[in-house]
Amino acid sequence: LTSRNVRGGRLTDIALGGLNHQIEHHLFPSMPSPNLRRARTIVRRYCEDLGVDYVETGLITSYRLALTSLHQAGAPLRRTRVPA
Repeated sequence: LTSRNVRGGRLTDIALGGLNHQIEHHLFPSMPSPNLRRARTIVRRYCEDLGVDYVETGLITSYRLALTSLHQAGAPLRRTRVPA
């Protein structure tokens, strides 16, 4: 439910090793990366039928969302840190 794809073309596929198709990768982890793009249409339609969000963002937004999530996850550790 927290996976998202990064929009882009073949160059994005190459730069991110196909992991820009994160949704398809998590559903089919052993599928060769070049086929993830082709599975997108089927998976998107299936998500729509189930009422599950199929999230796609740009590269910068994807990094921002990932870093924000990591920052929030680490917040409790930062609050309990003992000063040196």
